[in-house]
Amino acid sequence: MTDPTTATTPATRHGLEAVARPGGGFAMLAVDQREAMRAMFAEHQSAPVTDEQLTDFKVAATRVLTPHASAVLVDKQFAFDAVVDSGAVAPSCGLIAAADHFIAGNGEFVTAVEIDRAVDPAAVRDQGAVAMKLLVIHRPDEAASGRIEMVEEFVDRCRAAGLVSIIEPVAKAPRGGGAWDWDTCVVEAARELGSLGADLYKAEVPRKGQGDEDEIRRACAEITAAVSSPWVVLSSGVPAELFPRAVELACREGASGFLAGRAVWASVIGSADLERDLHEVSVPRLQRLGELVDELVRR
Repeated sequence: MTDPTTATTPATRHGLEAVARPGGGFAMLAVDQREAMRAMFAEHQSAPVTDEQLTDFKVAATRVLTPHASAVLVDKQFAFDAVVDSGAVAPSCGLIAAADHFIAGNGEFVTAVEIDRAVDPAAVRDQGAVAMKLLVIHRPDEAASGRIEMVEEFVDRCRAAGLVSIIEPVAKAPRGGGAWDWDTCVVEAARELGSLGADLYKAEVPRKGQGDEDEIRRACAEITAAVSSPWVVLSSGVPAELFPRAVELACREGASGFLAGRAVWASVIGSADLERDLHEVSVPRLQRLGELVDELVRR
């Protein structure tokens, strides 16, 4: 049993201070969305959404929000070089490079994922990154071996460069169709991939943060039992107004914070005054979430 007089936080126990808040929890911002973000912009305009629009938004969000985040996740495709070159990341905020190549198909922005070989771990480390992240698609009718091999290779690539490794398993429907249970798949992904050596595990919120509190907490406890590292929740699929509750429930059952984007900035996409709305809408949301993590994870 841990001596309470010498207890440490999840971050210090696992060497994750570079992406954690001073209290040891994680309040991390994601701006690595790609075609999904383009679709969000398309809801607000009739003209085609340009790559430059995505880059400009990501740089602006990074500059305004990272003083209030413990880390920021950025994709190489649209924004990593731009946020580095512009000095947009606050000195107190760790930089995470997305190292996943998204493959679209079957009406999905991401139907499969590969390790992005164009993201060189040593190169992004030299640009200031302290971690890399890999999205993993978990389908119940696909063999676990491919997912496991990819995660193990990714972890090795991170370790060789001295970078924190973050994996993000996402549950998707069987390719072959048929009945399946999304919540069951979320927990099964944690059991399958949560002890393969990744430094941090990023999970979907059980029941998408909606419905019975006991059921959400029970599933979060199962994720905690399955994952050998600290874990955090993402906000995709969770209504923005429910995300603080989702973070609280998850942290009460062993999670250590969040790595989220949509719950923080989605509502300001398409704004006529982006800088103003990032400051007036997104900053308070991120601050509130960070304070919640500080309250719940300091232990």
